[in-house]
Parts: sequence; C-alpha cells; structure tokens
Amino acid sequence: MTRPTVAHVHLDAIVHNYKRISALVHAMEPKGFSPWDNAGAKAPALLPVICVVKANAYGHGAARVALALEGAGASMFAVADIAEGVTLRDAGVTQPILVFGAQSVSDLGDVFAHGLTPTVSTPSAATAIEAAAAARGVTIGCHLKIDTGMNRLGFRHDNLARTIPGVLAMPHLRIDAVYTHFATADRPESPMFDEQRVRFDRACAALGAMGLRDVRRHAANSAALIRDARTWYDAVRPGLLLYGVVPPPLAAADLDLRPALSLVSRIVAVKGVRVGEGAGYGLHWTDDTPRTLAIVPAGYADGLDTRLANRGHVLIRGQRRAIVGSVCMDMILVDVTGIDVSPGDAVVLIGSQGDQEITAREVAATIGTIPWEVICRLGARIERTY
Repeated sequence: MTRPTVAHVHLDAIVHNYKRISALVHAMEPKGFSPWDNAGAKAPALLPVICVVKANAYGHGAARVALALEGAGASMFAVADIAEGVTLRDAGVTQPILVFGAQSVSDLGDVFAHGLTPTVSTPSAATAIEAAAAARGVTIGCHLKIDTGMNRLGFRHDNLARTIPGVLAMPHLRIDAVYTHFATADRPESPMFDEQRVRFDRACAALGAMGLRDVRRHAANSAALIRDARTWYDAVRPGLLLYGVVPPPLAAADLDLRPALSLVSRIVAVKGVRVGEGAGYGLHWTDDTPRTLAIVPAGYADGLDTRLANRGHVLIRGQRRAIVGSVCMDMILVDVTGIDVSPGDAVVLIGSQGDQEITAREVAATIGTIPWEVICRLGARIERTY
C-alpha cells in the first residue's frame, strides 16, 4: 500500500449475498409461467443467477469478484462491453459471459476469440454478428434483447413482426435467450414497471409464434428481483444486490445482505482554525468559534463527490464527524473539534467503526444521487484489497 486511502473488498460478503439471492429464487419459483405458453417448453427446476459484474464489478474489482463467484458456483456473468468480457477471460473466468452492450459498431473478433455471448439488440447488430460468424464458419449463441419501454437498446416490443423474422432466418445466429430491462423497477409508484412485464410476456408469446422456442427468458435486475417474483422467469440478473446494497427506496431485510466494500483512509495532519477564518477552495466554510480540522487524503480524484462538502460525514474514533470546506482533488477537511486525534488515526468514509456506520446508500442520499454512482466511481488510484 502506497496511499492511505484504500477500498477493502470483502469477497466473502459477495459470495454470501450470491448464495442468499440464489436461495431466494430457488425456494420461491414463480408459478403460472412456462417459458413459452404456445411451445410446450418445460421451465427449469432451478432459476440461475446471472451475476452482473460490469463497471469493474460496480467498483469492487471485476476479476477478483468474478473468480470468487465462479468458485461459489455462479454459472454466468454479465458485462457492459466486449473489453470487460476479455478482462474476465484473461483473469481465468471460464463460465459464460453475456455482453449487454451494442455490438453493431464493435470489433467482434474478441467475441469469438474469447467465447463471449453477444446481445442482439438491433438489426445492424444482428447483421454484424451474422457476418462475423459466417466469415469464421461457425454458429454463435446470442441473447435477444426486447425494448419494452426504456427506449434504449432492444427491438421494439410492438414491431417484432417486422424486425425479427430476418434475424431468426440468419443461419449463423442461435438465439439462446430473450431478455428485457426495466426502467422503473426502483420506483414503486410507477405503473410502467408492471406494464413492461406485460409487454415482455406478449413479446415472448409473439416470438414463440414465429418459431423461437426452447430459449430462456430473463428480466429481473436487483430492484425487480426483490419487488415481484413474476419477473424472475428463467434467470435473474442481480447487480447492486450482489454487493450488499439495496436499491433505494426498496428494502430487502429477508435477504440478510452484507455490504461488500469499505472505503478507509487516515488522518495525515491536524491543525487549528481561528475564529472567522475560512478553509478549503473558495473559503466557503467559516465558523465563529475556534475549530480543529483533520486533513484526510481522499478527494474527487478518488471518486468523492464535491457535493459532500459541508454535507457529508466520516467516522473517526467511532464518531461521525462533518466534512467541511470544499472537497479538493486529493483531500478533504474534517471538523474534529473536541476529540483527541493524531496523524495516522483511521478514517472511515464508507463502512463501520465502533457502533457507527456510513453506507453507500447514505452517501448517495446526502448528495442527491444513487448508490450505484457512489461505488462505481471510486477512482482507479484507490487500491483494492481483498
């Protein structure tokens, strides 16, 4: 370790969370859903968990996280793009890796060289993957994405009769699964969540009528997974839940999840500030009493949001202490008035100390963002220890 600001990643917590999610979906297989109502295909007895490790496993370190999950029995992973999939293969991951992202403008060579599973989400992507597979004389397994209302990637659910027959006729593409993505699963008040589920069911029936049978379906991200078992289908796709964070404002007490990341640092200097003096860029913070400040070497270059200034807290000697002044590129200032601190004392930015805890979800609420952003944006110069 060369810098005192370090992210501790608890792989045992990630494995624990994976096992808890697996136990939930295995024990509560949704009833009344067969993969294809008009095809007679039999639903699998167990629902697999597709582990989402995109964005460097939400900041936790994709290679180490995926290897730990593979060792615990995970049978499929999902990443954002081809490069992320190659990173996992280079690390030694052997299980299937689904690439979510657009393939129409990608160099597809690594898909074939590293045995990745591409998503077919547009006609141009289908054409590009078909051409690449034909040039190699192989058939490649793909997942087909249906846009049920998010209006991002995917074939429109209400235009399948026009767009899908050509894809199904491509001789070098094998569609192994069909999926969609929910836009409002973490918004209980939105009717769009249930509308997307209904649209996906209709799209699957339409695909079955076109001859696409005996393939799997998946739709449930973390929020959908804990909200509605009808969205589980044949596989679920947890991301945030794997890392012990529940999408706000939802709750998942029954899962007994464990936070997988703590962000810690140390005090490097302590100094007094006199009455009326400011501190930090812009001198936006002052006080009418003498204060004592601790300097902590973590800033926005490490992923700390500048909005934490005069809002956020850290833990020092088991106490919550306020971040004051500006969040600098490489440091923050913490008001430690009234407690005895010294250089070298431990500082917790995310995690627990004594009986106090600061979670990624709390940090997100403080600055008006989402916990995904808080953990994904942790800087590359922060060492991850496992």
